[in-house]
Formats: sequence, structure tokens, C-alpha cells
Amino acid sequence: MSALTVLTSTLAGAAAGVLLMARATRQCRKPADRAGRAVLQRMNVSHAAVTQWGLSHVQIGQDFTILDVGCGGGRTVERLAAIATRGKVYGVDYSEASVATARETCQGSIAEGRVEIQQAGVSKLPFDDATFDLVTAVETHYYWPDLPRDVREVMRVLKRSGKFVIIAETYRGRRNDWMYRPTMTLVLRAAYLTPAQHRQLLVDAGYADVQVFEETLLGWICAIGTRA
Repeated sequence: MSALTVLTSTLAGAAAGVLLMARATRQCRKPADRAGRAVLQRMNVSHAAVTQWGLSHVQIGQDFTILDVGCGGGRTVERLAAIATRGKVYGVDYSEASVATARETCQGSIAEGRVEIQQAGVSKLPFDDATFDLVTAVETHYYWPDLPRDVREVMRVLKRSGKFVIIAETYRGRRNDWMYRPTMTLVLRAAYLTPAQHRQLLVDAGYADVQVFEETLLGWICAIGTRA
């Protein structure tokens, strides 16, 4: 095999790899079509443990009205509905595929009137001021279009003393950060924040009693702010 053939083959392989990575990136940010639905089903499973860990840091009342922003495949909404049995849980996502998948996941709770899923973005939430006791964001704040402004929009829909919970399975400075940082910053173009930056994000937006928890072995983070 000639050197030119080897080089051409190598370049073709690299180009294919870049295309696959770009396609995967788009599906992480905004799942679409059949491929996106498959990604959402995997996320329902892979995000379950970090979600359970993050929610363990906040008290959830049975009569709470809750919003899950970037609800993805709907598993977090369903988990919250199982806790807030006398309340109501809303999910929003800007991906049409996510909304469809979440509605399938939560079809029983939707039929009971305890869950509602809407297509909407975080920058303009379709809810009145002071609607929710709790707002959650699981594995999604990385991709918000204007993170400082968007966390203030979340505060708008929180009731007084309501809590906003960010849950994520990676953060800047985590264990083995060198493995994750290139993908998060260069490929996904995500807001990849340190624990201190998570805290400051919420403080600057006007949240009170800000707490940040780390699961250092697994590289998980949970940041919680309260509307004063």
C-alpha cells in the first residue's frame, strides 16, 4: 500500500470521526429524530443515579408544584411526580423529540393530571411569576444560551423560599478533569464551571443560602439556591 493511500485512508477515517462526534454533539444539545430518541432513552438510564444523588440534598413536599427544565426523556419528571403525589410536575424542553419521549415516559402521570410536558426554552419560561416550589435542571445547564440570565429567569418562576437545583455529572476541576475538559469546552462548547463558579453564578443572580455539593469520586456536582 502506498504512502498516499495510507494518508488518504487516515484522513478519511479522521473526517468520519469528526462527523460522528459533531452528530453526537448535536444530539446531546438538542435530540432530534430517531437517533435523538435513542439518546434520550439512554439518558433516562444513565442519569438516574446522579439525579437521585442530587435530589437527596433537597426536601420535596408531597404537595409541591415543580418544574424540570430541560426534561429530556422525562425520567426526572416521573421521579418527581412519584414524590409530589399531591402536587403537580411540569417539564419543559426545547427539543421536539425530548417532549415526545418525555410524554411517553410520563403518560400515566399525564393521564392522571399530575404531569404536564411543554416545548419551551429556559430563556422564556411559559409560566407566571412565583409558580413553583422547586425547579430542577439535570445535565442541562451546560447548554443554556445565556446562563447568567437564564438562572434569573428560573428565579422569576420560583415562589418565595422556593429552591433551584442544578445537578450535573461533571464539572471543571473534578477528578480526572483532563479527560473531560476538551470534550466539554471544545466539542460540546459547554459552560464548564468549577464548584466556586457554580456558587458565584447563583449568588450573582440573587439566590440566597447557596450550597454546592460534590461527589468527588464520581465527579458529580449539585448546586442549590433559594429565592429570598
